[in-house]
Amino acid sequence: MTDSSNPDTSPAEANLSESTPTQEAVSPPPSFVKLAMRNMVRKGRQSLLHFGLTAVGFSAVLLLLAWFGRPSLPQ
Repeated sequence: MTDSSNPDTSPAEANLSESTPTQEAVSPPPSFVKLAMRNMVRKGRQSLLHFGLTAVGFSAVLLLLAWFGRPSLPQ
């Protein structure tokens, strides 16, 4: 049977228009995580340099906090 609501379209066209979602539903905007990963792959050396500097800085802060917070034992 044909679609009685719209006599101008064939059944194949009616199925095609019903099954294809809009462009917004097909490709949602990329998430921030995906964008960050794409940038890390594109700028690998700079990302590794920044990661290394962050790791060294964080370790230095932890060492300073441990040094200043050390207990003073009586001798």
